[in-house]
Amino acid sequence: MSVSTVSSTIFQRGLSLVVLCGLLVFYFSLSRIEDTGRELSLSLIFGLFFGVFLQRSRFCFFCVTRDFLEHRDSRGLLGILTALMIGILGYALIFGAILPEPGQRLPPDAHIGPVSWILALAAFVFGSGMALSGSCISAHLYRLGEGAFGSLLALTGVMAGFLLGFKTWNWVYLRVIQDAPVIWLPNHWGYDGAVLAQLGLLAILGFVLLRLHRPTPASPSDSLFEALIIRRWPPYVGGILIGALGAAAYFRIAPLGVTAEIGSIARTLGDALQWLPERLEGLDSFTGCATVVKDTLLSNNGVFVIGLIFAAWAAALAAGQFRPQLPDWRSALRQFSGGVLLGWGSMTALGCTVGTLLSGIMAGAVSGWVFAIFCLAGLWLTWWLRRLLSV
Repeated sequence: MSVSTVSSTIFQRGLSLVVLCGLLVFYFSLSRIEDTGRELSLSLIFGLFFGVFLQRSRFCFFCVTRDFLEHRDSRGLLGILTALMIGILGYALIFGAILPEPGQRLPPDAHIGPVSWILALAAFVFGSGMALSGSCISAHLYRLGEGAFGSLLALTGVMAGFLLGFKTWNWVYLRVIQDAPVIWLPNHWGYDGAVLAQLGLLAILGFVLLRLHRPTPASPSDSLFEALIIRRWPPYVGGILIGALGAAAYFRIAPLGVTAEIGSIARTLGDALQWLPERLEGLDSFTGCATVVKDTLLSNNGVFVIGLIFAAWAAALAAGQFRPQLPDWRSALRQFSGGVLLGWGSMTALGCTVGTLLSGIMAGAVSGWVFAIFCLAGLWLTWWLRRLLSV
């Protein structure tokens, strides 16, 4: 290893410690805020863990699906299934304490949305946006910490897509969504039936993925430091940790989600510029990654996202994986365009792969499964077209 490489490594790890110290100061500053400090500081902690788990295990819905499509590497998808299994069990324990007997009432704040063809369309568009921009929204956030500055263009596109979503919301709500059923599996099958059905389906999917998996060369054995800090974590480790974090976050603050703050900033901007309809019919009555016109600087989801980005940056610095890069104009256009699709899809579906898919399926929502199916369809079709056209 050259002297310059050693110096760069020392500098990056030192900067990683500086970032962590800054986050610690931010945590204590939040905790001192009257009334809301406890929730804000805890949201930051959840965001820190989420950012580290995403970055260390490369937990990106598009990336792991692409690995399977191109190389028959099922490990990343199996990590997602693991997260869902752990989260389903954790949510069921919490729901059992909140609502001992499921009935017509839904658990508070859970991401359980209406099921309609609009949800399917929004999920399909979101999946296309992932394949076009190169990541899901949560991965664009953690990749900022790795120096992928093209993700800024994608996230700018996401905000533009949210504004488009607000423009079309009243039409889709009044014609479709307001009469669409909200289906929570425990209301129909009880907790035991819902858990067993979902775990059984995930087990079947896992078996199929294992059968289709092409073994990859074994990684060299590492020291504990290298395994924790330098090397990517096995996807199943990230899945276990994210599944447990999802249940803990719902129990203490809110379900995992990353679009509420982005959408709220877009809604506030649109309201200030008078770009939005005078009334967004029924939007504020839904759970999920809810958007609001912001009247305060800090929110629970806002500090969660801040923690995610900076924790991912610290983890990337410590691992030597912070590699700043700027996109060329073609990549920039593709990432922005994909971001617009991500924004419209997540606004109309009331969440993204984290909020609607991950947190929704964990909660036993049929909307989460519908989103997963059509999101995968949109991703596959756009990925196939990109390969066909060499775009």
